[in-house]
Amino acid sequence: MKNVTILGSTGSIGVNSLKVIEMYPEEYRVVGLGAGRNIERLARQIERFHPHAVAVRDRETAHRLREYFPDKKNFLLLWGNEGLMELAAFEEADTVISAVVGAAGLLPTFSAIQAGKNVALANKETMVMAGELVMAEAKRRDVLLLPIDSEHSAIFQSLQGHPIRDVRRVILTASGGPFRNLSLDQMAQVTPEDALNHPNWLMGPKITIDSATLMNKGLEAIEAKWLFNLEMEQIHILVHPQSIVHSMVEYRDGSTIAQLGVPDMKIPIAYALSYPRHLENTLLPLDLGSVGMLTFEEPDLDKFRCLSLALEAASVGGTLPAVLNGANELAVSAFLAKKIGFLAIPDVIERTIEKHTCSPGESIEQVMEADAWARKTAKAILTERYVG
Repeated sequence: MKNVTILGSTGSIGVNSLKVIEMYPEEYRVVGLGAGRNIERLARQIERFHPHAVAVRDRETAHRLREYFPDKKNFLLLWGNEGLMELAAFEEADTVISAVVGAAGLLPTFSAIQAGKNVALANKETMVMAGELVMAEAKRRDVLLLPIDSEHSAIFQSLQGHPIRDVRRVILTASGGPFRNLSLDQMAQVTPEDALNHPNWLMGPKITIDSATLMNKGLEAIEAKWLFNLEMEQIHILVHPQSIVHSMVEYRDGSTIAQLGVPDMKIPIAYALSYPRHLENTLLPLDLGSVGMLTFEEPDLDKFRCLSLALEAASVGGTLPAVLNGANELAVSAFLAKKIGFLAIPDVIERTIEKHTCSPGESIEQVMEADAWARKTAKAILTERYVG
């Protein structure tokens, strides 16, 4: 039986992870839950799964959570960044699902690896910001780093049994989001409500906006570079509106191996937990006859500038991907708060990275300093140009 801690248990990936665990009580036991401020959902999860340790955003939230358990339910209660890092290294767990949204997931994920935990990774920002450092630490600690993102899970599965030296390239697929067929003039008018209406996937707000701008695919390209030891020239992106082919690996002999499935995150979550097994689930199997046509097209980099900026940052490397990510998080938050328009997101990011003097990013501390600089700079740009 695997003892599992979930960082980000009340988010989309966390909720789906618990659904998978619930299907296999003989295989998995929840020993830790980490969440933000959604204490109502967290309290229900505690009642259902009886974790031994829980971490929340801050001390106030911890006090409020305790009010749900007047009988002093016996679990260790932690809070703040330090609490989440402590939970990630919790000695009772052997597997940590990293599903915290954004840059906030880097330090807890790194703590889990340092503590010798196998990590099922949904927090792509960890790899975007510090992929080289994270992979080196995972190798040093001899732990597994298993992808949960559907695209990286597909690549991981398509690589099984094949030497990495035989890979010509990997092909990341993107749905194209809700604005694939809109003009730039139309995109200038879209609202957060429009952008949150993803055609294929049910995800949290931040990742849904990233999908609409195609920034998500740029972040995934950077993540794939580090996860699979690739050069950026080996990573290609295709828009695939049906979201059935989750990604492909093309080999030097011309063979291409793809992983297909219905668009449901429980599939890659279950594979990361059960690897190398494929456990049965309750989802309807893929019916290609009903799906009909599968189509692919090149992404429009002029229209989706976030993707272009991400690929540019990846080619430069160093601290620039961390700066790109920090600026993006600030810009997406401003868009969701209706302070800026949709097309202002790449503008804020571009202006931020233009101001950055790149450094190698040779430590987690340097990466976090770059992230803090990016947020401060992006906030100043937002204030000066948009908010006032």
